[in-house]
Amino acid sequence: MPHSRMKSDIAAILKSEGYIRGFRVEGEGVQKSLIVSLKYFNEGEPVIRGIERVSKQGLRQFFKCDDLPQVLNGMGIAIVTTSKGVMSDRSARKSRVGGEVMCYVW
Repeated sequence: MPHSRMKSDIAAILKSEGYIRGFRVEGEGVQKSLIVSLKYFNEGEPVIRGIERVSKQGLRQFFKCDDLPQVLNGMGIAIVTTSKGVMSDRSARKSRVGGEVMCYVW
């Protein structure tokens, strides 16, 4: 997919949370591409069961740090863009910052 800093930050969060195997950036200048290696269980089932976009262009969803949603009672993650950068909901609660919830991953 075409590379952007936001996509790269989201891929880094998914890697640190164990949802993808890895990612890399190829190319130079404006022709950069983001290559993501997906992760699978032994039976061939994908680790990522679902992704749901929360904030949309016409309706942004902002939450305070105490009101950040828990995805599947903590079994999934919410990716939040904050004033301190893009992070998971757990690290946003730990840093005591709120922000725009971009998507849920489980």
